[in-house]
Amino acid sequence: MPAPKVWVTGLTVGAIAAVVVLAVQADKGTKPEAATARPSTSASASAKPTKTAAPAAVPDGSGTGRRIVYSLGQKRVWLVGASDNASRTFAVWPGTVAPDAGTYAVGSRAEGPLTGSDGVKIEHIVYFTAKSGVNVAFSNAVDGSSPPPASGVQTGGIRMGTADGAAVWTFGAAGTKVAVVN
Repeated sequence: MPAPKVWVTGLTVGAIAAVVVLAVQADKGTKPEAATARPSTSASASAKPTKTAAPAAVPDGSGTGRRIVYSLGQKRVWLVGASDNASRTFAVWPGTVAPDAGTYAVGSRAEGPLTGSDGVKIEHIVYFTAKSGVNVAFSNAVDGSSPPPASGVQTGGIRMGTADGAAVWTFGAAGTKVAVVN
């Protein structure tokens, strides 16, 4: 009979191989893409962000001037310059706790990496409000994944792709206006 160390080593090697296979499969999944073209009026409000040829225009009622605009219904973010033109827009994956529509300001930021409330390593965290005791912030997963919100866990993270997270981090200094629209 093999020694217990051999069994443990065999099980560990098998588990690592399974994780590697799953990671490779996950990396082949779709990821949100940023669009820099002038947005149109069409948008998708599906449960998962979808790639669109021409993303929606900056929503009416989102204010004026330099700001981050987050649409709850479109699950999309716009980075809007002082001239009211969007320099970047992209799909996001919201958490389970949504902020109320309104105007906020970036309060604090954390470059990370940190562990989100769902156990995922995140970076480029840009906090702008709290609701029901849960911090609401933009962030991206360090590994670039877009996991669905953990069942039964209240999460205020608005997740995005890695490049989009870096763009929000650069754009969203403390005090930057954040407009949340329906």
